[in-house]
Amino acid sequence: MTEKPPSKDASPAASSKAAGNPALRMMGLPNFKFKLPSRNWLIFGTITGSFTSTLLYDRYHKRKAQRKWCTLVSHLAQEPLPVNMMPRRITIFLTAPPGDGLRVSRDHFHEYIKPILVAGAMDWDVVEGRREGEVRAGLAEKIRKLRKRNGETSQAESSEESQEDLYQEMRKMAGIKDWDGVQGDLVLGRHTWKEYIRGLHEGWLGPLDEVQPPEPETTDLQPLAPHSPDSPLPEMPASGTPSSSPPQTDPPTPELPSEKPTGKPENTTHHASLHYAFRICVFASGSHAPYFPLPITAPLVLASHSRPFTQSTDFASATDPDDDASPSMNDQTESAVTQIKEVWEQEVVLREEESEWHKSAWKSNEEGDMRERVWQERMVVDGRIGSRMKCFELRNGQEEEAAKLDAAKRQEDEGYVERAKKWAGLGSKEKPGWETGLEGDESA
Repeated sequence: MTEKPPSKDASPAASSKAAGNPALRMMGLPNFKFKLPSRNWLIFGTITGSFTSTLLYDRYHKRKAQRKWCTLVSHLAQEPLPVNMMPRRITIFLTAPPGDGLRVSRDHFHEYIKPILVAGAMDWDVVEGRREGEVRAGLAEKIRKLRKRNGETSQAESSEESQEDLYQEMRKMAGIKDWDGVQGDLVLGRHTWKEYIRGLHEGWLGPLDEVQPPEPETTDLQPLAPHSPDSPLPEMPASGTPSSSPPQTDPPTPELPSEKPTGKPENTTHHASLHYAFRICVFASGSHAPYFPLPITAPLVLASHSRPFTQSTDFASATDPDDDASPSMNDQTESAVTQIKEVWEQEVVLREEESEWHKSAWKSNEEGDMRERVWQERMVVDGRIGSRMKCFELRNGQEEEAAKLDAAKRQEDEGYVERAKKWAGLGSKEKPGWETGLEGDESA
């Protein structure tokens, strides 16, 4: 089939339009035509654009919140520190979330907590727990060592000196003193908070020596010889005869600290493998809940105001299955009996986080499994510990002060950008600053 020759009536404009751009044709490029993309490209562009925009939106607000609270505590880094004094040290307690690994908690610390600690020139010590119960054991052992260092004696004296004890001796010989103010603890998550409270009770109110679980006896049982009725019975010691074992005495009461400053436990609601999806949904609802740790870390770094944990009155029904003091079903009457119970604030803080835990956190131990399940147990606070705990908070007006400092910092950054544009000659009809010899702040 022969090709139809072009008609002579065709105009030169129409022929050049059909041929395309001559520059692109000479470069060997195809003739691009502006048209709507196909259905598949529209779907791909919508999905990738939505994900990229939400990710950039999340990063923008995260940096904005970090700048706000870092600016509020940045003046602490400018305060002088004596050369013979250690800086203030904050202890961070974190544990792997239920159903996930420790890396999630570490990322949470590096993303939200570490920037504020660095801005305030704070030193910190991290106590990590890969499994349930490790934070409790580590904190209890740390408190026992502190009690021994303060002069309390134990039955089993250990001749080994830890690395921290050696550092303390070296600092004492060099004349370096510890920080004379409050230190502070920061706890991440409800599950770590339960272990923290349990460790405080075991360390301060428990024995000075760690209690080891009794080992099962594996003695072979031998058959008893037949007992003759004429044989004499073995002599039994009289009740007044002193025994060879030492008398049982009550352990000495430990010297509790006057106060235990700590920060509120931070909400680390974790959805396994859905962290960014959860934050996107939260942002879609107009809430900045994922950045809640930032305004909690700032009061701990400032340490300008603290309050004791409160104790409230709770009315518990006798049929409440969560109450260990409830009577049995046989003793219950037809009308439910209401009991008055004193509840400490530490027991109810972040309780709503337990509904988001993985189901493996509530799984009971199998037969022969002796692992402790601190997360499943009900939290009980002793009055001697609960009354000495304090919580750091912002003073009235400090949040407004943080907003003003953030606005001033933003204006300063914008002024720097404007000076840079003027130096480069962007957006102005005048000669650029690099031609007139302007440098740095001289261009302002």
